[in-house]
Amino acid sequence: MSKKVGSNKFWMTGLVPATFTPMHEDGSLNLDQVLPVVERLLAFKAMALFVCGTTGESASLSTPERKATLEAFIGAAAGRIPVVAHVGHSAIIESRDLAEHAQRSGAAAIAATPPTFFKPASVEALVDCMAAIALAAPQLPFYYYHIPHMTGVSLDMVEFLRRAADRIPTLSGIKYTAPTLYEFQACAALDGGRFNMVFGSDEMLLSGLAAGAQGAVGSTYNLCAPLYHEIMSLFAKGKHAEAQCLQLLSVNMVEAVKRYRPLPALKSMMKLAGVDCGPTRLPLIPMASAEIEGLRQALAAMGFLEWM
Repeated sequence: MSKKVGSNKFWMTGLVPATFTPMHEDGSLNLDQVLPVVERLLAFKAMALFVCGTTGESASLSTPERKATLEAFIGAAAGRIPVVAHVGHSAIIESRDLAEHAQRSGAAAIAATPPTFFKPASVEALVDCMAAIALAAPQLPFYYYHIPHMTGVSLDMVEFLRRAADRIPTLSGIKYTAPTLYEFQACAALDGGRFNMVFGSDEMLLSGLAAGAQGAVGSTYNLCAPLYHEIMSLFAKGKHAEAQCLQLLSVNMVEAVKRYRPLPALKSMMKLAGVDCGPTRLPLIPMASAEIEGLRQALAAMGFLEWM
């Protein structure tokens, strides 16, 4: 579940799908498809929605489009599930605008990646950037979104938490999308578990749980949440061998997706699952029909489609 602790803390636990942004074939927004997406994820017992992140192609959307997308998800959620708004942008002023909008629109929390063209070169600079963004929405819990393979910003996250705790009153934790589990574990244990650490590598969920993950945010939870619910349940029961077998299925699925183009492939899989979110937007090249069929056959051969 997601919960609030004290006046500032917002905690994400369980599965939190990082939502796709539905688009028409010409790349324009197709916000009529948001409601079917939300209904699917509610049926999958998602605990919150993470909107306009990497999976949502936020870097390819204009600020007005990101606002419209967030409003559509909040409207479709209708108070039934918390919506976390990603507000990261290469321009801090745009991030602040998105943060203010998220607060006005009824988001439950915000998260932000760092600027990715002119990058913060030190933990101190990163804290300065995140503090400026968080202070634009002082009523909303704040998460730093650590995804160094996409942002090119790879700084010490333990030191970030230590420094940011005094500068960002609304800091709740980190959405951590990196394979450096030793650092993730150190963050999760810091100050007796003070911070909400959510893991963002779906194919490593079991390892994340063992390292102290309290929740998980990911793209494939849109597709096969029952698989990951079962992994989490088996882990909690101490049935680690069974959990490993199911996690291997996730690994194999992700490897199949990587043989194509990850985000275009995952978005195409949503159509296979019965909810058409359309193609990806340039510069991401959408999947061709033959590629989609090849991926479908690969997923069927490994017994993955039944989980979708």
